Amino acid sequence: MLLYIILGLLIHLVFFASIFDIYFTSPLVHGMTPQFTPLPPPAKRLVLFVADGLRADKLYELDENGNPRAPFIRNIIMHEGSWGISHTRVPTESRPGHVALIAGFYEDVSAVAKGWKENPVEFDSLINETRHTWCWGSPDILAMFAKGAGRNHVFAHNYDAYSEDFGAQDVTKLDTWVFDNVKEFFHAARNNQSLFSKLNEDKIVFFLHLLGIDTNGHAHRPSSREYLNNIKIVDEGLKEIVSTLKDFYGSDGKTAFIFTADHGMTDWGSHGAGHPLETCTPFVTWGAGIKYPQKVLAQKFDDTYLQEWKLENWKRQDVNQGTLPVDILNSTDLFKAESMFTNAVQILEQFKVKMTQKKEATLPFLFTPFNSLSDSKQINILRKARSYIKQKKYDEAISLCKELINLALKGLSYYHTYDRFFLAFNVVLGFVGWTSYASLLIIKSHCNLTRGVSKEVKKPRHLLSCSFVAVGVLLALFLLIQACPWTYYIYCLLPLPVWYAVLREFPVIQDLVTLLLTFPPSHFVGYLLLFILGVEVLVLSFFYRYMLTAGLIAFAGWPFVTPLWTRAKSTSLSWIFFCLLLAVFPLMPVVGRKPNIFLVVGAGLLVLLLSLFVVTSVLKRKDSFVSEELVLHLLQMLSTVLSICVVYGTHNSLLKKQGLPLINQVVSWIILASSFVVPLLSPLILFDRLFSILVSSMSTYLLLSTGYEALFPLVLSCLMFVWIHMEQETLPQSVVSCKQKVSSVQFTYKTDITQFRDLYLDDIRRAFFLVFFLMTAFFGTGNIASVNSFDLASVYCFLTVFSPYMMGALMMWKILIPFALVMCAFEAVQLTTQLSSKSLFLMVINISDIMALHFFFLIKDYGSWLDIGTSISHYVIVMSMTIFLVFLNGLAQMLTTKKLKLCGRPKSHLI
Repeated sequence: MLLYIILGLLIHLVFFASIFDIYFTSPLVHGMTPQFTPLPPPAKRLVLFVADGLRADKLYELDENGNPRAPFIRNIIMHEGSWGISHTRVPTESRPGHVALIAGFYEDVSAVAKGWKENPVEFDSLINETRHTWCWGSPDILAMFAKGAGRNHVFAHNYDAYSEDFGAQDVTKLDTWVFDNVKEFFHAARNNQSLFSKLNEDKIVFFLHLLGIDTNGHAHRPSSREYLNNIKIVDEGLKEIVSTLKDFYGSDGKTAFIFTADHGMTDWGSHGAGHPLETCTPFVTWGAGIKYPQKVLAQKFDDTYLQEWKLENWKRQDVNQGTLPVDILNSTDLFKAESMFTNAVQILEQFKVKMTQKKEATLPFLFTPFNSLSDSKQINILRKARSYIKQKKYDEAISLCKELINLALKGLSYYHTYDRFFLAFNVVLGFVGWTSYASLLIIKSHCNLTRGVSKEVKKPRHLLSCSFVAVGVLLALFLLIQACPWTYYIYCLLPLPVWYAVLREFPVIQDLVTLLLTFPPSHFVGYLLLFILGVEVLVLSFFYRYMLTAGLIAFAGWPFVTPLWTRAKSTSLSWIFFCLLLAVFPLMPVVGRKPNIFLVVGAGLLVLLLSLFVVTSVLKRKDSFVSEELVLHLLQMLSTVLSICVVYGTHNSLLKKQGLPLINQVVSWIILASSFVVPLLSPLILFDRLFSILVSSMSTYLLLSTGYEALFPLVLSCLMFVWIHMEQETLPQSVVSCKQKVSSVQFTYKTDITQFRDLYLDDIRRAFFLVFFLMTAFFGTGNIASVNSFDLASVYCFLTVFSPYMMGALMMWKILIPFALVMCAFEAVQLTTQLSSKSLFLMVINISDIMALHFFFLIKDYGSWLDIGTSISHYVIVMSMTIFLVFLNGLAQMLTTKKLKLCGRPKSHLI
């Protein structure tokens, strides 16, 4: 079993990693020759304001009194500059947004492994090319541009990381700190000749990162008074900074200003995905080289923002984050044409370098160039554009340069994805091979389909081994000649041993085909269609949560199509009730959007009520371990009470802006740590151990809940308890000779269960039930395929100071708790129905792999960024789930079979 687990884990880790080589490779190109516009720029200095997490609608809209929420910005729009919406890209996080704004490219996604803080690869940026840059703001953002800048020309001033506290009394201080320090800086510069001289040079950038709005959005939501007041404070701060700069430079007209945001935020205070509220950010620019406002009679946009904001008469010019349109520049036509020509040459240089790299690494007869931009066409377009500029046909030159840019970008994408089909083909080959091999293992070792048919497996012929070795050597030489990365060797060579193992079982395949041909075609087609329907429901649940509701309603009808309704009516009624009750959760809003602390408290009280019922039953027992169990139950009840108190107390403290009380934080961490240990003190009797796991898990889950989701593990566990009884009732006495009562089963039952019976078709249904319940545990309270489903408020009982790794780990544990409850119940199902754990595990993995293959083909690299990001996250989630199943299986075995001694008492139990 261990060998299969390790082999399967390694193969799935490779499949998981393949997505990063196929779709997530770095877009950066190195080795280009720098290109510069020959004409002097209109501005000597740039002031860049980035309001982290600011939504465009919240800035531009009027307040409840019909007045501008940001009067200074509104005045700029109407009298001084240009404005519009800047459209960001997924992932809508701070680092990718700032990289797009300042470096001009969309983030290398491998930066996610470093928490969006460190640079996975070196890249050039606007700041690198300046003479001097001064930055103020968050240490997380400033560090990535200051680090590796090369010259000592970037001066970063940041506050302490502990200031980023979501529970602080007033987080607007993060922004006022920036404004105050900038004003003090310019005041001090008047008395510092060296600094004064630097400030009066050209190619200067002042970067002000404003984090208060984002922090208030996470803590209080974007519609809150705190978030909206923070916008007013930023607006006033901008006015003061602009005034300070004008006083310092004497209104020399050489300063350009840009005010924008790195990303927006959903109504429930999160970001990371592609919702329009996250991707639509404000863009306001004015000063040197920027056009003045343009009044228009009508504008055509797909949204109704202009009417809502009362800005329909001022020309709106939207931009893509990281791209500056020429239309907003207030400069000569010659300057615009030269700028576009330089930009086109820069991108063309990247295209040439990328093409050369790919051509040198590909065998000549296999290389297919990008025909839409041949060498001759490049020369012709450049020559023609330069000719237009000399003839003062600037519009024609700009149009031609834009055409060249589009072609070069398409060419870059072509060479960037040149190996995509080759890699994808090998990954799919490995997928199909592994699924086939796992199926053959199940059929050969734990299935009675081949009983009565010759199972003699001949040794593989020498020719088969030599053929696979020869193919492997040829593939390795092919990859070596092309100087392919080492990961390519894994993707291309891994399918060979997998398919070799499959072909070694050719006699089993023959026997299987022979037996399948003896089945009535209608039965075979019926079972196949039913299996396909089940898998498709699982796949569709990633897109539509209500499919889980439909599945649970169908599960509720299960007793009526089996003898269960007549054999165990009370158990069947319980099954129907809890299936229908659980079916309500996928219809509820995604967690975090409508927090309700009273539902969390109510869930805690229900756990206490159940615990009192169990304590009463323990007291009625006459065995010698009543006192030990009673102490354990009372300890768990105390933990639940403390969780309720901490949740309620923390909620009130944060509402009063008094921060997270230290005692609440300490108690929360103690409860979390104890939840791993306390269940191991409970008896190994099936019901006792599972109930102990539930209560301990609920104590932690309450601390991580913000609303109705606190009830979810409770209802899910009730259904799992009924499922255990239902599954045992499905087994006829003729199949299981020594059927035990559930109340007497212990998790220390160590008999080799594979000797009792083989697998039957009904066991496929059990495996499907497990996968479905895991999907329900995953999506039951939210579509976490979207990054913005994560609610930071979930971790406020543990910490409020921003810490991405710690917060991520806590939210991951919140997700895993329902998983663990399902897996522990499945351990009990395997035990009570005497199933082979290896075969059941392989069946579950096979179902998950079929789903993963679905999502592999559904991955998009075109269309909206919401579609692209969602398609990739679906595949990553399924593959992660498959890998996590190994971990969860081990965790469930530990929680159900390990026993710790309490007060030195010996380990002994009655059966």
